[in-house]
Amino acid sequence: MLDSVIRGRIARAVSLALICLAVPATANAARGICSDPLTRAIPERASRAPSGSAVMHDLADTSGEARDKAVMRQVLSGNVPSFLRHLVPVTIPGTLAGGRSVLITICVTPGYLAVGDDDDFVRVPLGLAAAAQIADRFGFFLPTTRMVDAIYSQAQLRVAPSPMKPTSQMSSTAYLMRHNATLEDQRHRSGHSPSELIAGEKKDIVLTERLRSKPGRVAIYGWHRTNGRPIQPLSTVHGASYADYSHGVRLVSQTAYVDGKPRPLAEIMRDRDLSGIVNSEGPIGDAERLMASLY
Repeated sequence: MLDSVIRGRIARAVSLALICLAVPATANAARGICSDPLTRAIPERASRAPSGSAVMHDLADTSGEARDKAVMRQVLSGNVPSFLRHLVPVTIPGTLAGGRSVLITICVTPGYLAVGDDDDFVRVPLGLAAAAQIADRFGFFLPTTRMVDAIYSQAQLRVAPSPMKPTSQMSSTAYLMRHNATLEDQRHRSGHSPSELIAGEKKDIVLTERLRSKPGRVAIYGWHRTNGRPIQPLSTVHGASYADYSHGVRLVSQTAYVDGKPRPLAEIMRDRDLSGIVNSEGPIGDAERLMASLY
């Protein structure tokens, strides 16, 4: 058992190292392909839309599905900060069965889903149904575990995880607001803009074939330590409606690029050869239907 754990850690370290090595040569070339039209399904934010803190103040005494529904209404109306509309490329290298090298570029939001504007936004944990519906409506997928690893390895800012005391209040609005304040303090002290790719802040809600055999569950993964190892292995322990302060929703465009050429990400994820580059579990069949089944 110990040997298998060690082998797994070595394999993850090698994978992350290869991803990092690919970045310098490809990042600048890839930067322009994640263009704003990929976020055109996100409505324009209304000038009178409430700030993030105002939204959460009104939801101070709510949690769970009631809070999810209120947040979802705000987000689907376009009340999200503008920096989330400018996607960032993450390039993942791989080798096909015949030995040919290939680079797959995914386009991701620079940070986790948030409500509000650029000056006053709150990162919002959501249950699976709300997260999947927002992603689907906006033309995105939830990431796979391999995508989460690649995002972390290529992030311009990697913050150290800031776990809070595990109590019965972990799912409360007060807890998520305190954690959001901690994350903003970390970002401000780093001098980085929220438009830059940031990782290490939260666990990701992820897309996995396990969700087909685990209906009514949410899959979470990540929250990488500064040594690159995730605090949270892939888990489906929680019910689908569960979300606490440590969960985040990263969005991945349904359009990706294989050696610079656009292809539907769903097509890549079900391809026998290409799927292994973007998903450690192998092919995901009909990712659109899987996403739709989650809400």
